[in-house]
Amino acid sequence: MIEQLDQLGIATAMMSLTAPGVWFGDVPEARKLAREMNEYAAAKMVGDHKGRFGLFAVVPLPDVEGTLREIEYALDTLKADGIGLMTSYGNAWLGDATFAPVLDELNRRKAVVYVHPTDAACCLGLLPKVPNQMLEYPMDTMRTITSLIVSDTATRCPDVRFIFSHAGGPLVGVAGRLLGQEMSADNLAKTPAPNSRLSHLRRFYYDTAASTNPVNMQALKMLVGVSQIVFGTDSPFVPAPPQVAGLKSIGFNAEELARVERSNALALLPRLA
Repeated sequence: MIEQLDQLGIATAMMSLTAPGVWFGDVPEARKLAREMNEYAAAKMVGDHKGRFGLFAVVPLPDVEGTLREIEYALDTLKADGIGLMTSYGNAWLGDATFAPVLDELNRRKAVVYVHPTDAACCLGLLPKVPNQMLEYPMDTMRTITSLIVSDTATRCPDVRFIFSHAGGPLVGVAGRLLGQEMSADNLAKTPAPNSRLSHLRRFYYDTAASTNPVNMQALKMLVGVSQIVFGTDSPFVPAPPQVAGLKSIGFNAEELARVERSNALALLPRLA
């Protein structure tokens, strides 16, 4: 991994867990797996390779009590950089009332929360020959963004610093349906009203994983601004070199690229500076 980082000119990689996470219906097992993975990552990767790795800690949701314990341990004892969540658990997205204690605790801590998609229980195998990672992963990202906003969780928890994968999934394509009249050219040019739907979209962060093309990036820049875009690759599941190269041809100038590749992330994670 470090050899690849060096080849690509990447200083630090953030570790997180993708689907299916650690929840397989067994509370003790999920808690044990989360703790083992977080301790290994903190000691053997972040600890043994100073400056090369950061950690978004694993939690055993939908076990709320176990998750609250792991947040405390990961942030206070292991000094993790943030918490990693899935977009959904079963048929509940992050704005669901079940998860309110977790979101409230993350808000109290002003935590960085990295959100990776999964294939929601509602929507498995809908189309023949279409893997869930192709459509359902990005769709689930949009579902959880919408869940956070329409449930007023985003308003109640203004200090959680969310990072969503894959440029927000289909965000730029469906933002007009979520925003309504807020999506007008005149309105987009203004500072949005506090706690409006647009204001929340513009305070969330979005990574570039599997999205380093001019269509995604230029539309995302118009909707939320360069300040909210951070570098991501989905490595090792998606090859990183084409994505690094792709950033150079999306139409961003040198200052914008520097923000996306580094300085936006350092504003979120100043330890890594």
